[in-house]
Amino acid sequence: MYVPSYNAVSDEQLRHLLVHHGAGDLVTPTADGLRATMLPLVYDPDLGDHGALLGHFARNNPHWQSPPTGESLVILRGPDAYVSPGWYETKREHGRVVPTWNYLTAHVFGELRLHDDPAWLDGHVRRLTDLHEATEARPWSTDDAPERFIAGQLRAIVGVELRISRIEARAKLSQNRSAADQDGVIEGLHARGDHASANAVRDARSG
Repeated sequence: MYVPSYNAVSDEQLRHLLVHHGAGDLVTPTADGLRATMLPLVYDPDLGDHGALLGHFARNNPHWQSPPTGESLVILRGPDAYVSPGWYETKREHGRVVPTWNYLTAHVFGELRLHDDPAWLDGHVRRLTDLHEATEARPWSTDDAPERFIAGQLRAIVGVELRISRIEARAKLSQNRSAADQDGVIEGLHARGDHASANAVRDARSG
């Protein structure tokens, strides 16, 4: 990944993305070419030397049946947004501005491992559910469903673990613009209703 110095990601930004991303794209090289699947993932910092991302495939998905022939990749994304040049103060000063796209992303590389143990799958699904139910007024738990039903659901999935070997990350959040231009971007994004992207620009500037 091409990462200019001003687009470098701080340790705090990276950890937040690893923990709070939406879902990631798992890409693996196989003898039949590249395979890719979008998966909700949980970050475990205590597995391996650099942590791991844990998820699961539908058992009917042929992706997990194709052994990787090399390093696998998960692409994680934070907030991203179109940036209008009309938001820049410099547009009014001299007009030499163009549209761009802001984003926060990480390419996470590592060794792929599979898990078919019912206890591992049960623990993983509980952890994934707890992570995403945490903000609900009445969080749902797997214990709210019949035990036999959950057991059947677990038989329909295969666990996956990416043991992280290295991470390449980039935060393109208007860091190369003037303070006045950044103010315009933050205001424009809030006006659009994209508060997450606006806050990401604000945080990148303050950080």
